[in-house]
Amino acid sequence: MKRGTIFAAFVALAVVATACGGAGTGGGGTAAKPDVIVGSTNFYEQVTLGELYSQILEANGYKVTRKFNLGSREIVEPALESGQIDLDAEYLATLLAFVDKDGKVAKPTTDPKETQTGLQKALDPKSLTVLDYAAATDQNGFVVTQATATSKNLKKISDLSPVAKDMILGGPPECPQRPFCQLGLKNVYGLTFKDFKALDAGGPLTVAALDGKQIDVGLLFTSDPSIVAKSFVLLDDDKHLQLADNIAPVVRSALLQKDDGTIKRLLNSISAKLSQSELNDMNKQVAVDKKDNKDVAAAWLKKQGLIK
Repeated sequence: MKRGTIFAAFVALAVVATACGGAGTGGGGTAAKPDVIVGSTNFYEQVTLGELYSQILEANGYKVTRKFNLGSREIVEPALESGQIDLDAEYLATLLAFVDKDGKVAKPTTDPKETQTGLQKALDPKSLTVLDYAAATDQNGFVVTQATATSKNLKKISDLSPVAKDMILGGPPECPQRPFCQLGLKNVYGLTFKDFKALDAGGPLTVAALDGKQIDVGLLFTSDPSIVAKSFVLLDDDKHLQLADNIAPVVRSALLQKDDGTIKRLLNSISAKLSQSELNDMNKQVAVDKKDNKDVAAAWLKKQGLIK
Protein backbone atom coordinates (compact mmCIF):
# COMPACT_ATOMS: atom_id res chain seq x y z
CA MET A 1 0.00 0.00 0.00
CA LYS A 2 2.80 2.37 0.81
CA ARG A 3 4.42 1.83 -2.56
CA GLY A 4 1.10 2.66 -4.32
CA THR A 5 0.68 5.78 -2.21
CA ILE A 6 4.17 6.99 -3.11
CA PHE A 7 3.53 6.32 -6.83
CA ALA A 8 0.24 8.23 -6.73
CA ALA A 9 1.92 11.18 -5.06
CA PHE A 10 4.66 11.16 -7.73
CA VAL A 11 2.05 11.21 -10.51
CA ALA A 12 0.23 14.07 -8.82
CA LEU A 13 3.44 16.10 -8.60
CA ALA A 14 4.18 15.41 -12.27
CA VAL A 15 0.74 16.64 -13.27
CA VAL A 16 1.19 19.83 -11.25
CA ALA A 17 4.63 20.44 -12.79
CA THR A 18 3.24 19.99 -16.30
CA ALA A 19 0.32 22.33 -15.58
CA CYS A 20 2.77 24.97 -14.39
CA GLY A 21 4.62 24.81 -17.72
CA GLY A 22 7.61 22.79 -16.64
CA ALA A 23 8.26 21.52 -20.16
CA GLY A 24 7.55 22.44 -23.75
CA THR A 25 6.56 26.05 -23.07
CA GLY A 26 9.82 27.87 -23.63
CA GLY A 27 10.83 27.62 -19.99
CA GLY A 28 10.16 29.80 -16.97
CA GLY A 29 6.40 29.31 -17.24
CA THR A 30 6.09 31.57 -20.31
CA ALA A 31 4.32 30.72 -23.56
CA ALA A 32 6.40 29.93 -26.64
CA LYS A 33 7.27 32.94 -28.77
CA PRO A 34 5.29 33.06 -32.04
CA ASP A 35 7.18 32.83 -35.32
CA VAL A 36 7.17 36.06 -37.33
CA ILE A 37 7.21 36.71 -41.09
CA VAL A 38 8.51 40.19 -41.96
CA GLY A 39 7.74 41.57 -45.42
CA SER A 40 8.71 44.60 -47.49
CA THR A 41 8.09 46.30 -50.82
CA ASN A 42 10.82 46.38 -53.49
CA PHE A 43 12.69 49.50 -52.37
CA TYR A 44 16.01 49.64 -50.52
CA GLU A 45 14.64 51.78 -47.68
CA GLN A 46 11.94 49.17 -47.08
CA VAL A 47 14.45 46.33 -46.96
CA THR A 48 16.54 48.19 -44.38
CA LEU A 49 13.46 48.82 -42.23
CA GLY A 50 12.52 45.17 -42.59
CA GLU A 51 16.00 44.22 -41.37
CA LEU A 52 15.65 46.51 -38.34
CA TYR A 53 12.41 44.79 -37.36
CA SER A 54 13.74 41.29 -38.12
CA GLN A 55 17.03 41.66 -36.27
CA ILE A 56 15.61 43.13 -33.07
CA LEU A 57 13.08 40.28 -32.92
CA GLU A 58 15.76 37.64 -33.59
CA ALA A 59 17.97 39.15 -30.89
CA ASN A 60 15.11 38.58 -28.46
CA GLY A 61 14.48 34.95 -29.30
CA TYR A 62 11.93 35.10 -32.10
CA LYS A 63 12.20 32.96 -35.20
CA VAL A 64 11.92 35.33 -38.16
CA THR A 65 11.29 34.60 -41.83
CA ARG A 66 12.11 37.41 -44.26
CA LYS A 67 9.96 38.01 -47.32
CA PHE A 68 11.50 41.17 -48.76
CA ASN A 69 11.22 42.82 -52.18
CA LEU A 70 7.73 41.41 -52.72
CA GLY A 71 6.74 44.23 -55.07
CA SER A 72 4.52 47.29 -54.72
CA ARG A 73 2.01 48.06 -51.96
CA GLU A 74 -0.65 46.50 -54.18
CA ILE A 75 1.09 43.17 -53.51
CA VAL A 76 2.35 43.63 -49.97
CA GLU A 77 -0.82 44.97 -48.33
CA PRO A 78 -3.00 41.99 -49.42
CA ALA A 79 -0.18 39.67 -48.28
CA LEU A 80 -0.37 41.26 -44.84
CA GLU A 81 -4.16 41.00 -44.69
CA SER A 82 -4.13 37.33 -45.75
CA GLY A 83 -1.39 36.30 -43.32
CA GLN A 84 1.32 35.58 -45.89
CA ILE A 85 3.38 38.09 -43.90
CA ASP A 86 2.90 39.30 -40.32
CA LEU A 87 4.32 42.81 -40.40
CA ASP A 88 5.96 45.45 -42.56
CA ALA A 89 7.06 49.08 -42.44
CA GLU A 90 4.49 51.58 -43.69
CA TYR A 91 3.90 55.30 -44.19
CA LEU A 92 0.88 56.70 -42.33
CA ALA A 93 -0.78 59.02 -44.86
CA THR A 94 -0.02 56.92 -47.92
CA LEU A 95 -1.33 53.71 -46.34
CA LEU A 96 -4.49 55.43 -45.12
CA ALA A 97 -5.19 56.76 -48.61
CA PHE A 98 -4.55 53.26 -49.98
CA VAL A 99 -6.80 51.27 -47.64
CA ASP A 100 -9.55 53.92 -47.49
CA LYS A 101 -9.50 55.25 -51.05
CA ASP A 102 -12.84 57.07 -50.74
CA GLY A 103 -11.97 58.68 -47.42
CA LYS A 104 -15.15 57.30 -45.87
CA VAL A 105 -13.44 56.29 -42.62
CA ALA A 106 -10.73 58.96 -42.36
CA LYS A 107 -8.59 61.21 -44.49
CA PRO A 108 -4.82 61.75 -44.17
CA THR A 109 -3.80 65.01 -42.53
CA THR A 110 -0.57 66.86 -41.84
CA ASP A 111 -0.76 65.75 -38.19
CA PRO A 112 0.84 62.32 -37.62
CA LYS A 113 -1.15 61.48 -34.46
CA GLU A 114 -4.45 62.32 -36.14
CA THR A 115 -3.46 60.40 -39.26
CA GLN A 116 -2.39 57.39 -37.17
CA THR A 117 -5.75 57.39 -35.36
CA GLY A 118 -7.62 57.51 -38.67
CA LEU A 119 -5.43 54.78 -40.10
CA GLN A 120 -6.16 52.48 -37.16
CA LYS A 121 -9.89 52.92 -37.71
CA ALA A 122 -9.41 51.92 -41.34
CA LEU A 123 -7.26 48.93 -40.35
CA ASP A 124 -9.58 47.59 -37.63
CA PRO A 125 -11.85 45.67 -40.07
CA LYS A 126 -8.71 44.13 -41.60
CA SER A 127 -7.44 42.91 -38.19
CA LEU A 128 -4.26 44.97 -38.52
CA THR A 129 -2.60 47.24 -35.96
CA VAL A 130 -0.41 50.27 -36.61
CA LEU A 131 2.17 50.71 -33.85
CA ASP A 132 4.09 53.86 -32.82
CA TYR A 133 5.29 56.08 -35.66
CA ALA A 134 8.82 57.42 -36.02
CA ALA A 135 9.90 61.02 -36.50
CA ALA A 136 11.38 59.85 -39.83
CA THR A 137 9.24 60.33 -42.94
CA ASP A 138 9.39 59.64 -46.65
CA GLN A 139 7.49 62.53 -48.19
CA ASN A 140 8.07 65.72 -50.20
CA GLY A 141 10.81 67.89 -48.77
CA PHE A 142 12.51 71.11 -49.82
CA VAL A 143 16.28 71.27 -49.69
CA VAL A 144 19.06 73.79 -50.22
CA THR A 145 22.82 73.48 -50.35
CA GLN A 146 24.84 73.93 -47.18
CA ALA A 147 26.28 77.15 -48.63
CA THR A 148 22.81 78.59 -49.30
CA ALA A 149 21.57 77.59 -45.84
CA THR A 150 24.54 79.27 -44.19
CA SER A 151 24.50 82.47 -46.24
CA LYS A 152 20.71 82.95 -45.99
CA ASN A 153 20.35 81.54 -42.45
CA LEU A 154 17.86 78.89 -43.57
CA LYS A 155 16.67 76.12 -41.25
CA LYS A 156 12.95 75.92 -41.96
CA ILE A 157 10.72 76.65 -44.95
CA SER A 158 9.32 79.83 -43.41
CA ASP A 159 12.90 81.21 -43.32
CA LEU A 160 12.59 81.52 -47.12
CA SER A 161 10.05 84.36 -46.77
CA PRO A 162 12.48 87.29 -47.18
CA VAL A 163 14.62 85.66 -49.89
CA ALA A 164 12.32 83.49 -52.06
CA LYS A 165 11.69 86.36 -54.48
CA ASP A 166 15.34 86.15 -55.54
CA MET A 167 15.50 82.34 -55.75
CA ILE A 168 14.75 79.65 -58.34
CA LEU A 169 12.69 76.64 -57.28
CA GLY A 170 13.27 73.30 -58.99
CA GLY A 171 11.07 70.22 -59.06
CA PRO A 172 8.85 67.99 -61.21
CA PRO A 173 7.03 69.68 -64.13
CA GLU A 174 3.67 69.44 -62.32
CA CYS A 175 5.02 71.20 -59.19
CA PRO A 176 3.50 74.66 -59.92
CA GLN A 177 -0.03 73.18 -59.87
CA ARG A 178 0.41 70.75 -56.98
CA PRO A 179 -0.92 71.59 -53.48
CA PHE A 180 2.10 69.94 -51.85
CA CYS A 181 4.65 71.68 -54.08
CA GLN A 182 4.85 75.26 -55.42
CA LEU A 183 1.13 75.95 -55.03
CA GLY A 184 1.29 74.86 -51.39
CA LEU A 185 4.40 76.93 -50.76
CA LYS A 186 2.47 79.98 -51.92
CA ASN A 187 -0.82 79.21 -50.15
CA VAL A 188 0.59 77.94 -46.84
CA TYR A 189 3.89 79.84 -46.57
CA GLY A 190 3.19 82.87 -48.76
CA LEU A 191 6.28 82.18 -50.88
CA THR A 192 6.68 83.51 -54.43
CA PHE A 193 9.88 82.52 -56.24
CA LYS A 194 11.73 84.39 -58.96
CA ASP A 195 11.39 81.44 -61.30
CA PHE A 196 10.60 77.73 -61.51
CA LYS A 197 12.74 75.15 -63.30
CA ALA A 198 11.03 71.92 -64.41
CA LEU A 199 13.23 68.92 -63.53
CA ASP A 200 12.22 65.52 -62.14
CA ALA A 201 10.31 64.05 -59.18
CA GLY A 202 12.97 64.08 -56.50
CA GLY A 203 15.63 62.55 -58.75
CA PRO A 204 19.10 63.02 -60.24
CA LEU A 205 18.16 66.07 -62.34
CA THR A 206 17.12 67.98 -59.23
CA VAL A 207 20.24 66.90 -57.35
CA ALA A 208 22.48 67.97 -60.26
CA ALA A 209 20.70 71.32 -60.59
CA LEU A 210 21.17 72.04 -56.88
CA ASP A 211 24.81 70.98 -57.08
CA GLY A 212 25.39 73.13 -60.17
CA LYS A 213 23.62 76.18 -58.68
CA GLN A 214 21.02 76.18 -61.48
CA ILE A 215 18.34 76.24 -58.78
CA ASP A 216 18.37 77.49 -55.20
CA VAL A 217 15.65 75.28 -53.68
CA GLY A 218 14.83 71.75 -54.83
CA LEU A 219 12.08 69.24 -54.16
CA LEU A 220 13.44 65.89 -52.97
CA PHE A 221 11.92 63.12 -50.89
CA THR A 222 12.74 63.60 -47.22
CA SER A 223 14.59 60.27 -47.00
CA ASP A 224 16.61 60.74 -50.21
CA PRO A 225 20.19 59.47 -49.65
CA SER A 226 21.65 62.39 -51.63
CA ILE A 227 20.67 64.74 -48.79
CA VAL A 228 23.38 63.15 -46.67
CA ALA A 229 25.74 62.34 -49.55
CA LYS A 230 25.72 65.95 -50.81
CA SER A 231 25.38 67.60 -47.38
CA PHE A 232 22.15 69.29 -48.46
CA VAL A 233 20.00 70.92 -45.80
CA LEU A 234 16.44 69.63 -45.52
CA LEU A 235 14.28 72.59 -44.49
CA ASP A 236 11.85 71.89 -41.66
CA ASP A 237 8.20 71.95 -42.75
CA ASP A 238 7.30 74.19 -39.81
CA LYS A 239 3.78 75.03 -41.06
CA HIS A 240 2.98 71.41 -41.92
CA LEU A 241 2.36 71.61 -45.64
CA GLN A 242 2.94 67.90 -46.25
CA LEU A 243 0.68 65.03 -45.22
CA ALA A 244 2.08 62.97 -42.35
CA ASP A 245 3.94 60.09 -43.99
CA ASN A 246 5.77 59.05 -40.85
CA ILE A 247 7.14 55.51 -40.82
CA ALA A 248 5.39 52.96 -38.59
CA PRO A 249 5.23 49.17 -38.34
CA VAL A 250 1.89 47.60 -39.26
CA VAL A 251 1.29 44.20 -37.68
CA ARG A 252 -1.35 41.50 -37.89
CA SER A 253 -3.44 41.81 -34.73
CA ALA A 254 -3.51 38.00 -34.40
CA LEU A 255 0.28 37.99 -33.97
CA LEU A 256 0.11 40.59 -31.21
CA GLN A 257 -2.59 38.57 -29.45
CA LYS A 258 -0.36 35.47 -29.47
CA ASP A 259 2.52 37.45 -27.98
CA ASP A 260 3.06 38.74 -24.44
CA GLY A 261 3.59 42.36 -25.53
CA THR A 262 7.30 41.99 -26.33
CA ILE A 263 6.91 42.33 -30.11
CA LYS A 264 5.01 45.60 -29.69
CA ARG A 265 7.59 46.93 -27.22
CA LEU A 266 10.55 46.01 -29.44
CA LEU A 267 9.10 47.52 -32.63
CA ASN A 268 8.08 50.68 -30.79
CA SER A 269 11.63 51.02 -29.45
CA ILE A 270 12.86 51.32 -33.04
CA SER A 271 10.30 54.00 -33.91
CA ALA A 272 11.29 55.97 -30.80
CA LYS A 273 14.87 56.34 -32.09
CA LEU A 274 14.35 56.55 -35.86
CA SER A 275 14.90 60.22 -36.69
CA GLN A 276 14.96 61.69 -40.20
CA SER A 277 18.73 62.13 -40.17
CA GLU A 278 19.26 58.54 -38.94
CA LEU A 279 17.05 57.13 -41.73
CA ASN A 280 18.72 59.29 -44.38
CA ASP A 281 22.15 58.19 -43.22
CA MET A 282 21.17 54.51 -43.49
CA ASN A 283 19.71 55.12 -46.95
CA LYS A 284 22.96 56.79 -48.01
CA GLN A 285 25.02 53.86 -46.76
CA VAL A 286 22.90 51.42 -48.78
CA ALA A 287 22.18 53.41 -51.95
CA VAL A 288 25.38 55.43 -52.29
CA ASP A 289 28.05 53.51 -50.36
CA LYS A 290 26.60 50.16 -51.54
CA LYS A 291 26.67 48.56 -48.10
CA ASP A 292 24.45 45.57 -47.33
CA ASN A 293 21.06 46.38 -45.76
CA LYS A 294 21.62 43.70 -43.13
CA ASP A 295 24.95 45.18 -42.01
CA VAL A 296 23.62 48.74 -41.97
CA ALA A 297 20.60 47.73 -39.89
CA ALA A 298 22.74 45.76 -37.42
CA ALA A 299 25.16 48.66 -36.94
CA TRP A 300 22.29 51.09 -36.30
CA LEU A 301 20.57 48.81 -33.79
CA LYS A 302 23.85 48.37 -31.90
CA LYS A 303 24.57 52.10 -31.97
CA GLN A 304 21.14 52.78 -30.48
CA GLY A 305 21.66 50.15 -27.79
CA LEU A 306 18.72 48.07 -29.03
CA ILE A 307 20.76 44.89 -29.61
CA LYS A 308 24.16 43.77 -28.33
